[in-house]
Amino acid sequence: MKRDLILRKMGIISTILGAIGFGFGTTIGIVFGYYLFIYFQSSDDPETKPLVELDSETITKMFPEIPLWVKNPDFDRIDWLNKLIGHMWPYMDKAICKMAKSIAKPIIAEQIPNYKIDSVEFEMLTLGSLPPTFQGMKVYATDDKEIIMELSVKWAGNPNIIVAAKAFGLKATVQVVDLQVYATPRITLKPLVPSFPCFANIFVSLMDKPQVDFGLKLLGADVMAIPGLYRFVQELIKDQVANMYLWPKTLNVQIMDPSKAMKKPVGLLSVKVIKAIKLKKKDLLGGSDPYVKLTLSGDKVPGKKTVVKHSNLNPEWNEEFDLVVKDPESQELQLIVYDWEQVGKHDKIGMNVIPIKDLTPEEPKLMTLELVKSMEPNEPVSEKSRGQLVVEVQYKPFKEDDIPDNVDDPNAVEKAPEGTPSGGGLLVVIVHEAEDLEGKYHTNPSVRLMFKGEERKTKRVKKNREPRWDEDFQFPLDEPPINDKLHVEVISTSSRLIHPKETLGYVVINLGDVVSNRRINDKYHLIDSKNGRIQIELQWRTS
Repeated sequence: MKRDLILRKMGIISTILGAIGFGFGTTIGIVFGYYLFIYFQSSDDPETKPLVELDSETITKMFPEIPLWVKNPDFDRIDWLNKLIGHMWPYMDKAICKMAKSIAKPIIAEQIPNYKIDSVEFEMLTLGSLPPTFQGMKVYATDDKEIIMELSVKWAGNPNIIVAAKAFGLKATVQVVDLQVYATPRITLKPLVPSFPCFANIFVSLMDKPQVDFGLKLLGADVMAIPGLYRFVQELIKDQVANMYLWPKTLNVQIMDPSKAMKKPVGLLSVKVIKAIKLKKKDLLGGSDPYVKLTLSGDKVPGKKTVVKHSNLNPEWNEEFDLVVKDPESQELQLIVYDWEQVGKHDKIGMNVIPIKDLTPEEPKLMTLELVKSMEPNEPVSEKSRGQLVVEVQYKPFKEDDIPDNVDDPNAVEKAPEGTPSGGGLLVVIVHEAEDLEGKYHTNPSVRLMFKGEERKTKRVKKNREPRWDEDFQFPLDEPPINDKLHVEVISTSSRLIHPKETLGYVVINLGDVVSNRRINDKYHLIDSKNGRIQIELQWRTS
């Protein structure tokens, strides 16, 4: 008994001593370790240096991504451009994707027959919500007529590009996601020309191989997870892009013909369209609605047009036009007589041309032109007459330093015809089109114009919510309509006994602006219409 009691006491004592020893040893260890830490810790303050005194390797370790304008003083900071692109990106995304589709479509159509593929289409094409970032831009100054820019571009985008291919009745989809691109393109604008946008070509080349990283999913599976494929595809893209566009190779985008852009106006061609004689019948009911379109060859400015003369095979216009001449040796006046159509393409009645080099400068020339189907030399000659066109033309060369300021203005208004009062003019109202019209019972729209007690109407377009008329109406006036108003009403008529007529909307236009601006072409919201709008062009022509 005593022996067991002694053993128990000794066990308790040993347990207590063990706990005390553990606590004491731990305390001693912590104190000793802290002493060693303090002892070996440097007593000196941390060394601080300005960034300019650090070597490039140290700076790179501190800042893994340094903008190019920091590393290279030749590159300028362009935060303003990043802000601009950030605001415009939703619209640029749609425009770029639309352009990419139009470029890729003919290339795909040309290539797919070689691989026995039925079709390749974009099921989804969006560049995402994250725009690219320009880290800097360098501009080179040269003695040539050019501007050279180098840009540092980084783009970590979230595009969603899905391409579907069909072959042998099967369909496979490929999806590109998480695209990252780093490139340094060189953009050259040349030659610089005196016509907007002031350069004729854009040349793009890459100064280094681009860095490209992206995810690729085939039938929903991540293809890039396959061992070795990611690196292979990445290097393949780098090599292919480098082979095509690595400097000095370039991608050339032509904006305009530099030879034509460099040419300055040298004169005016005044044309008076007098009348047509015995025009060919084009309409089923035995008439035509003729008008004349005038253009100069090699000119990108929109052509001039006379008004439409409805149901008339011997129309008289007596309208005058001025066209800018840049190369009298090669340019020629092209006159085409069309038959206006309410729906569809306007039919060509006939045409003819007048070479400017055949005209004696400063001498008016009255000409009666036989209308032909085409000016092609191989076109067979028809014995049936298409009618004649009577015009008066005069070429007026410019004298030095005597070029008008608005000589290239495509919106310039033509002169009023002969007989117009000297203090007044001719108000021309052109009803172009309407959109989003909606009738309660029917939608067969026509337009009614009311001006100074006079009423004019367009033709009716049946069952059309977006009709197009392109009809001209002329109002000779003794004085400018500064304080007058034009009432425009869109109506729909039907042969029904109940509700044969209803108003689709109207608008009242103040004419004071057209007198001061000479020409207004705008879309107006229709009153009493939910979403309807109408496009009206107004011109104030004076003699």
